[in-house]
Formats: sequence, structure tokens, C-alpha cells
Amino acid sequence: MPKRSVASSLASRTQRHALEGVTVLQVIPNLDGGGSEQSVLEHVAALAEVGARPLVATRGGRLIGEMQARGGVWAPFPAHTKNPLAMVMNVRRLAQLVRDEGVDIIHAHSRAPAWVALGAARRLRIPFVTSYHGFYDRSSYAKGRYNSVMAAGDVVLANSQFTAGLIRRNWPDAAPRIRIVPCGVDLGAFDPRAVGPERVAALRSRWGLEPHQRAVLLPARMTAWKGHKVLIEAAGLLAAGGLEDVAFILLGRADEHERYVRELDGMIAARGLDAIIRRVGHCDDMPAAYLAAAAVTVPSIEPETFGRIAVEAQAMGAPVIASDHGAAPETILAPPTAAANMRTGWRTPVGGAAALADAIREALSLGASARSAMAERARAHVASSFSEARAAAATIDAYAEAYGR
Repeated sequence: MPKRSVASSLASRTQRHALEGVTVLQVIPNLDGGGSEQSVLEHVAALAEVGARPLVATRGGRLIGEMQARGGVWAPFPAHTKNPLAMVMNVRRLAQLVRDEGVDIIHAHSRAPAWVALGAARRLRIPFVTSYHGFYDRSSYAKGRYNSVMAAGDVVLANSQFTAGLIRRNWPDAAPRIRIVPCGVDLGAFDPRAVGPERVAALRSRWGLEPHQRAVLLPARMTAWKGHKVLIEAAGLLAAGGLEDVAFILLGRADEHERYVRELDGMIAARGLDAIIRRVGHCDDMPAAYLAAAAVTVPSIEPETFGRIAVEAQAMGAPVIASDHGAAPETILAPPTAAANMRTGWRTPVGGAAALADAIREALSLGASARSAMAERARAHVASSFSEARAAAATIDAYAEAYGR
């Protein structure tokens, strides 16, 4: 069934008609890679499908073309700035953009531009929506005040039950305005049957893998909380235990975190793991990357408020091993919260290199039938809870509610 009809069948007819001709402006610093940026693309597509007009105010980024292909319109805007004076000036500038474009709803995805968007929305008395993507807190008054804007929307979109709980604990007044809209996965693109062997072979060649080598993948930004050091420790344990014919692939951009990357390189060299751990940079073909992996790891040492990597990898049938916190219990079925015969992956203690090594060893030792059965369960789990169509329907309902207010 085509995407449009699937999404439309899930959203209520009243909500769909309520947004026909409505202009929604999303505001985000940049439109590069990342979970919040992917959410923007999903919202653009959902709005275009129901006849709304989606605009995106952002500085720019490599996903501008894809956003436009999905039906969005780029409104160049310096949404990235955190300079207080520039933010004050941006309120007036954004308000003018809203008037010029006839915007009906403003939707903010990040804190600094959210303050700007809130100022413009209140000045013009139009609905203000926020997406709560991150692990924001109120550990100090200043942090609490700055972060509170993400809970200030007339409708606050939480990407998981875990995130909704965070909002309720930190900003109880926002509780009635929270709507849970998990991130969606395009089950057409993230389908093992849709990825030709030449795409997988091209990635394996780029990663320098021999035909007999299996890849254990960590796809994440090169930032400390993503847990690269935990995987390096686990790789050392596995190598010392005699595991052979396995390469550990660190996939992600390194240009913005040079100091951290140097730490990782030093750690790999100090443990003599240069031959089995490789940094391979950014990848534009994630479906093929997951299919090329014998296992995918998400060893984050801080909670993932959703965890798109784990969901996409399951959609591709790859065994997934993630730290057992944040939204992982929602996205990965595993004991003790699910029966062993319902397992779709593994959840291991946060920072536990030994437990991660054990789970990797178990995943790599799966027989063909067991691996195939788990892949089928994982894909069914994603289809039932995290499809792009379901996310689109929930998004449209949330926008319609905000517009109705």
C-alpha cells in the first residue's frame, strides 16, 4: 500500500481535513544528520500528504534537498545562533517571516531557536509546538530555565514513554500537553529485500573487510556519551578470549570532535587493537550498513530518549545490543521484560564492557535459523510500533490539536 494511503488511513479524517491549506513552520538550527533532523523530514512528509504547507526555517545542511523532495520549503534563517542579542533580533525576524508566509503553527526542535519561536508565536498569537528530543534537565536554575522552553509548547511532542516521563518529572505543568510521537522508520527503505548485494559489497570494501570477516557496527556521532570506549574495551576482551574473524566498525563523522577522536585512536593503539577496530567516517547508505553488520551496538553511557539506530537496525534484521536505559526497553524486546522467545535484541548494563562482550559473542554465535527467527520478530516489532506511517498519523493528530487550540 502506498505511503500516502497508509498514513491517511491511520490519521483521523477530521484531523486530516483540519490541516488542509495550513502552513506549519518548523525551526531547527541545521538540517544535517541526526535524530531531530530526521524527525523534521518525517513531519514535512506527513504534512505534505494531508495537503498542509510545510516550511523549515534553518541555516541549511546536507538534508535540504531531501526535505524539499518530501514536499517542504526551505526558509533560510540563522536558527543556529545562541548569542542572546542575536536571538532577540531573531524574534522580530522570525515574526516577520511568519507574517510574510502566513504561518499558522510554529514548531521548534531545539532550545535556542525554541526561545525565538516562542517569542514570535506569542507575539502573533499562533500555536507553538515543541519536540522534546534530548535529555534536558534542571540540575541548576539556569539550566532549568533554559531547558524549560522545550516543555512550553501548546503541544509537546515526546519521542518515547521515557521522554514523556522526563518531562513530567521536570515540568509537571506540561503533563496535560504531552503527546507521544515515536520516531518513524521507512519500512520500504529499511527492508533487507530492498538492498542489493552490490550496496553491501561496496561498503564492506570501503571498510576494508576481508570476505571471511564479520562486522560489529557502532553507528553514532563521535561524541563521548555514545559509548565508543565501552565497545573498544569489549573488543579487547573478545580478542583476548580468542574471537577471530571479526572487525569492529566505528561509523560516524569525526570532524567536529577531533580531541575525542584522538583519545579513541590512542586507546585503540594502546590495547593493540588497530587491526580489528576501524573508524570509517560517515555513511549515506545506512540500510546497507545494517545489512553488512553481523551485529549492531548502541553502548550509550547516557540515556537515549528514543534510539533510532536500534530501531532501524531491527527493521533490517540485524542483531542489536544496546545499553539498558533510556528508551531501550521500549525499542528492544529482551529479558527480563520480554520472554526469551520474543527477544529482538540484547540490553546490557550501562558501561559494562564485559556484558557487552558477552552479548556480542552470543549474537555472533546464533545459528542461521535462530538469527532468521529473531530478525522476523524484530521487523514485526518495528512495523507494529515504529513505522513511518504510524508516526505520521500521530504527528498530524498533534498538529491538528494545536491548530484547534
